[in-house]
Amino acid sequence: MGLPCYTAWRNRGTRVTFPARHISVSISRPPAEVYAFTSEPANLPRWASGLSSGIEEVDGEWVTESPMGRVKVALAARNDLGVLDHDVTLPSGETVHNPMRVLANGDGSEVVFTLYRRPGVSGGEYEADAATVVADLRRLKELLES
Repeated sequence: MGLPCYTAWRNRGTRVTFPARHISVSISRPPAEVYAFTSEPANLPRWASGLSSGIEEVDGEWVTESPMGRVKVALAARNDLGVLDHDVTLPSGETVHNPMRVLANGDGSEVVFTLYRRPGVSGGEYEADAATVVADLRRLKELLES
């Protein structure tokens, strides 16, 4: 999995870094359990309402209905490092890279999502996106700790 948004800008001859916010939640479950649940695309509608209200595999790709319309979600290959990066291809064809990790935190886990502010996203839109990520991570915590 690459970094399509960054690659597009770099290929235009300009190196760009986007403003970023790291949003995290502590979950009182072992990292392997948190990773196993969150790395399963079929579980997305249960906790990630900002991305998925229903998901299906179509011709080897995960497709979901989202607040942004029908999008494709490509998750990082299963790994032992807790990497949950995922690329979301929007209806416009633009692909947004979303870094996400499950880290050990004592006997539990820390789930960290990096939210980039892409070009053209207003301050208000960015704050709304951040609030959605916070709500989704809180829902993940409640689900896994119940």
